[in-house]
Formats: sequence, C-alpha cells, structure tokens
Amino acid sequence: MSRPGPLAGRRVVLGVSGGVAAYKAVDLCRRMMEQGAYVQPVLTAAAARFVGAATLSAVASERARSSLWDGPEPVPHTGLGRGADVVVVAPATAHLLASYAAGLAGDLLTATLLATAAPVVVCPAMHTEMWDHPATQDNVARLRARGVHVVGPATGALAGGDAGAGRLAEPGEIVAAVGAVLAPAGDLAGLRVLVTAGGTREPIDPVRFLGNRSSGKQGHALAAEAASRGATVVLVTTAAAPQPVPHGVEVVEVATAAEMEHAVLSRAAAVDVVVMAAAVADFRPKAVAGAKLAKADGAPDLVLEPTPDILAELGRHRRPGQVLVGFAAETGDPIDRARAKLVAKGLDLVVANDVTRPGAGFGSDTNEVVLLGTDGREQAVPLSHKREVARAVLDAVAEMIGAEIVRGDR
Repeated sequence: MSRPGPLAGRRVVLGVSGGVAAYKAVDLCRRMMEQGAYVQPVLTAAAARFVGAATLSAVASERARSSLWDGPEPVPHTGLGRGADVVVVAPATAHLLASYAAGLAGDLLTATLLATAAPVVVCPAMHTEMWDHPATQDNVARLRARGVHVVGPATGALAGGDAGAGRLAEPGEIVAAVGAVLAPAGDLAGLRVLVTAGGTREPIDPVRFLGNRSSGKQGHALAAEAASRGATVVLVTTAAAPQPVPHGVEVVEVATAAEMEHAVLSRAAAVDVVVMAAAVADFRPKAVAGAKLAKADGAPDLVLEPTPDILAELGRHRRPGQVLVGFAAETGDPIDRARAKLVAKGLDLVVANDVTRPGAGFGSDTNEVVLLGTDGREQAVPLSHKREVARAVLDAVAEMIGAEIVRGDR
C-alpha cells in the first residue's frame, strides 16, 4: 500500500482574495482534495467578484465562507485558525499582504490569519508595478521574517494583456509547496495505528437501542492527525453522523460493543498503536426483543449484562513495544478514575476529561483533557479544537515510541 502524502488528512483553510487569478483557486482546491486534504475555502468580499462561492463550495469539503457574521459560531475565525493544519492564501493580493503584515483583521480571512498557529503559505498575484513597489516588498519581507511561506509570484501573462512578474504560481507548484511545508510532520511514518471512534448502540428491539452521546469527532480527529503524520491508519467507527474521513484511512463501520470487540481484537496484533477513543457501552440488554416492544404492553423489564472489556483484553494480549491509549470520559474530576484505569487496563496513556464542562462534552468541536501516562506524565490540554487535542495525544505517543526505540523494545 502506498504511503499517504503530506496533504492526506490535513485540514486546509484556503483563503482567496480579490484578484483576477481567484479563478485558479478552484483548480487548486480540487488538486488538494485529490491528495486527501480537507479544504475549507474562505473568500474576501472582493474575491467573490471574481469567483463564485457556490463554485468553490461544490469542489471543497465544506461550503465557502466569507463573513464573520453569517455562521452559528460567535467567533468563527478562532475555530478556523485553531482547526487548520495550514492556511493557504491564493491569490494573495497586495492589499491582503499589507493587511496581514500590519496585523489588521477586517474580515474573516485576515482574522483567521491572525488567529492561527498553523503554517501559513501566501501566493502573491498582482501587476508587476504593484509587486515591485517598495511597500509590497517591505510587507513580504516582514511576513517572511515571521515565518510565513511565500510561493511565487511567477513571470508571465497578466490581466489586461500585460506580462511580467506578478503572475500567480501554478496550482501544481502551490500544492507541492504546501506539501513540502507539511512534510516534516511525518514522525509516525511507517507505523500502523488503529483508532476507535463514536458511541456503541446496544439494541433493545429492532427499533430502539441503549446508546450514548458520543459523536465520534475526537476519534476522527485522531485518525486524521495520525494519517497526516505518515501513519497507516485503521479507523473503527460507530459514528452515526457523517464525518470527514482522511484519504488513505481504512474505515471499519461497527454498531455494537461486540462488533467493535471483533474489529479491534482481530486487528490489534498487526498494529503499533491502538487509540481507544470510542465510548463503548458498559452494559447491554441481556435479551433483544425480536419485534418492536409495544407501548400498550407497558414498560419492559430490561435486564442488563456487562459488555466485553476491550481495553482490558488489549492490555492482556499486547505485544512488546505496542502503545495502548485509552480515554476516560467522566463527570466531575476525572483524574483519580483515569489513574486507576491506566493501571487496571495496562495502558501507556489515558486521556481524561470531564464531559460536563462547557465545550468539552460529547458532540462539541472542542475538548479539554488531561493526559496521564505510565511515564509520569500529567499534561493538561486546555479547551482546544479536537484536532489540537489529537495532536497533543499523538505527540505523547510519538515520544513514547521514540523512548521504546532507544530502549530496543521495538
């Protein structure tokens, strides 16, 4: 199987500012999608005069956005900035470069640029006179000094029949440059990672089930992050709602705890890392009715039995060098229970969180956790986008694997 490329599973914010070359953003978006990226376009008001939001929405992973005020989030730029692996602006006009260099945040795109810690790639496009102007050159130099990556411009045909420096770099060149920016993050290359996601559904009858509120978002974020860092990933998911799946990730859909047990244990011996992010039911009905239970017959007496303890089985049968990660979703202070789970299940790392905290519960795009490890780690991850939490978890996993390689356990 071919190894996923550097864009596979990466969340790309594609900024488009108001130049004639904005039409090329559609091709650029398509090319990044073909390489497995998850692309969110963000247009300035001027960009919408050159390329339609509907066109970009049709080829991207999510609808194109252009306003700080048109979405359900009160601060959309922070969500976009925190969730991005890279922000690409193509074309980047002289006005956009000046605003960014000056730290102005007058629209969704410039606000997102100021709200992200991800790498930023700007692709200038303008007439030669504007590109050569000392103000533009000063702005570009200032951005380069801050670590912003600049691609182009090329020399060639420009708008209005002119020719010279200022032409937008070709989409293929931009994709390659973005890949080069992301490539150094391949610290999990060559590793096989299994991630579980979502909440199991234990049937009561053909219509009803016992379940939980897990959306699968954290597990899917972990799978995407692992793939983007070069791992070969299997995602065992129960998520009922559609979730983005990174290019190259093998997806195994299950519904019940028993199905998850089979899917995980039958694959565990072949992987290097198991991350059990799924919310697996602790109990299930002992007997499942063959037909829908009628309300007229009165409330049924449900007799429950324990479900399989998948984490404990993994701990008992783990092979040398394998890293096991569990989750402890609790109400109230989760630390003591998480520490007990770390020992009882034979884990290397447990991710603990209080699901009653605002923004950290099931179904949200954010999470707030504490990482506890057998290496003595107790690392708090403040309220962050779930992709950032995934990065912190896999950073810890990478450190543990590095330590095992030094010890000769792998």
